[in-house]
Amino acid sequence: MTYVTIGEMTQWAQLRSWGARNRGALDHWLGSLVVINSSVEAARLWGTISGWGKLHGRSRPINDTWIAACCLAENLPLATVNVKDYEDLVAEYGLELVTGGR
Repeated sequence: MTYVTIGEMTQWAQLRSWGARNRGALDHWLGSLVVINSSVEAARLWGTISGWGKLHGRSRPINDTWIAACCLAENLPLATVNVKDYEDLVAEYGLELVTGGR
């Protein structure tokens, strides 16, 4: 899981006013995962794919491009149910998607 995804999940819990029990369960679950942190390679890839998207009229949310860049930098697939949001990155950069059969 990327560090960006953990931030998004934590924000989600905050916005929904999760109590201590649910936050503890989330923290416990997150603690069992391998986390993809930022890197110079991920930062360069983020700049490349976000710039490419803007040049091609395909801007997307910053967090989506950070998650894709982290996966590309580590040569790992990106799990998503929003395939259409990443199809051009599959074609242009070889991003591999895991879709859960959807």
